[in-house]
Amino acid sequence: MSSKGFTLIELIIVISIIGILAIALGISFQGWIGRYKIESEFKEMYVDLMNAKTRAMSRNRTHFVTLAITQYTIQEDIDSWPNGDGLLTANDSVRPAGYNDPIPFRQKNLEANHPITWSNAGNIQIDFNTRGISNDDKVICSNTNIESDYDCIVITALRVNLGKLTTRIPDGGTCDDANCVGR
Repeated sequence: MSSKGFTLIELIIVISIIGILAIALGISFQGWIGRYKIESEFKEMYVDLMNAKTRAMSRNRTHFVTLAITQYTIQEDIDSWPNGDGLLTANDSVRPAGYNDPIPFRQKNLEANHPITWSNAGNIQIDFNTRGISNDDKVICSNTNIESDYDCIVITALRVNLGKLTTRIPDGGTCDDANCVGR
């Protein structure tokens, strides 16, 4: 008997295999997207920290980075204008004549399901003085179970480095420079 088509069983098997592959790829894709989002948030935060450090030196004004679980804010010391006083106060949110940048300089909301934590949790502020030197050694870490290539930032007086946690925070790791390996 001559057969020029597919049987129903062959068709069902092929469709089943395609369905299984589509589900497997979908799950893999979702994991990749989660890793990508965390990594891109930390890379963007790294760039923002480096910009704050550079702006502090080039404008000869202290820059403040304030951390929250799902947000960080970068603000320039503009009280008293034009040199500032080295302190973050409510007056730093009042635009003086001649200051044209946005206030705060940068405010970034992180995804709610990708919270951050940091060392010395009682101190939520990092200051970069007029020489670009940080007032506080601090480590900022991802507080999720999602594995990514970059999920922590180490800030020392003179350096800001991206890194990877050896043990994730939800798995019992600590947010410190011993757990964050520079890359």
